[in-house]
Amino acid sequence: MRFLFLMTLCIAGMSATARADWRQFRGNDTNGIADSTAPTSWTDEDNIAWKADLTGRGLSSPIVVGDRVVVTCSSGYRQERLHVVCFSTEDGSKLWERQFWATGRTGTHTKTCVAAPTPVSDGERIFATYSSNDVVCLDLDGNLLWYRGLGYDFPNASNSLGMSSSPVMAGDTLVVMVENDAESFTTGIDPATGQSRWKIDRPRRANWTSPALWPGETPADDRVLVQSSAGVVAVVPETGEVEWTYADGASTIPSLTVSGNIAFVPSHGITALRPGQSNPEVPEIVWQEGSLSPGTASPLVHDESVYVFNRAGVLTAADVEDGSRQWQLRLKGPFSGSPVLAGGHLYAFNEDGLGQVVRLGDGKGEIVSSHSFDETILCTPAVSDGAIYIRSDGHLWKIANE
Repeated sequence: MRFLFLMTLCIAGMSATARADWRQFRGNDTNGIADSTAPTSWTDEDNIAWKADLTGRGLSSPIVVGDRVVVTCSSGYRQERLHVVCFSTEDGSKLWERQFWATGRTGTHTKTCVAAPTPVSDGERIFATYSSNDVVCLDLDGNLLWYRGLGYDFPNASNSLGMSSSPVMAGDTLVVMVENDAESFTTGIDPATGQSRWKIDRPRRANWTSPALWPGETPADDRVLVQSSAGVVAVVPETGEVEWTYADGASTIPSLTVSGNIAFVPSHGITALRPGQSNPEVPEIVWQEGSLSPGTASPLVHDESVYVFNRAGVLTAADVEDGSRQWQLRLKGPFSGSPVLAGGHLYAFNEDGLGQVVRLGDGKGEIVSSHSFDETILCTPAVSDGAIYIRSDGHLWKIANE
């Protein structure tokens, strides 16, 4: 009995730690929703726990694994130097840094850089991908486990503006989108070896969206939703089998999000999809609302509302049941990163480095605070254990209540 009790405590502790982590783009569930609250205001003097220097450029979001926060960067005249940097969540001290040479193409638009995709962790390892289509696997202490140059394996897989799709962990498979104008594909990689378990051909068009997780009734029913200009496919992560297809087109910049059994897709505004009943190979359209047109930032869904930023920086809340508008609020944009939500507040950082906090509720949104870091911020923030992590090219900040 004592053994079973200790095992229960151990498992409960591991589950709590996983929930506190922010292990991939838009969080563990790829939906931008944090399990904890976060500070609703901060200044240069208050609630900035620490600030750490970064080397090189980076649009990738931070991820948090236990007491470590990890970011990627790229440096050098041609951005050919790839960095993975790990800091202590406690005090911002650098725990380790690893550098590698890119094996693929490093040319990008001047606004972006090679370190655009957000890394991902399974809690034991860190997987970092880059616009050069290099994939790095490290343990939590920074030791190299394997390195794979997808650009070497598939030399035509690139586009002139740079790649930015972030990988996701789906069960025990690392899903990496390498979608572009030429050799376009998505692959499922064995996280232990770096070898591809499957590879599916994809539409030949530049695509900067990231995969999203669609949780099933059991882990075996979980699916990965892959979005492109052609639409959305639901993929079985273990095998790469395409289970269903939505073929009416979708955006190639903002990514879809999932809430419950409904996917909210940037397609014809926003299109809400759920698994098809009569034909399991074709999803059912719940509603479609053309006035909900996201810009660069991905939509976010919480409780009874869908939240969308348009290109003018206007935040619209719409009803999840039918897409009808609930309210609108103008923020200072433009936004390249996506918003996140914690404790009933929405957090958005614009390209000028202005962080804005919006309180949600009572049928409206209200800006309750804002603060500028006076540096260009293009990433999506991470939220873990009551703290916000945000980065620019030059710095990584932790925002936490004192």
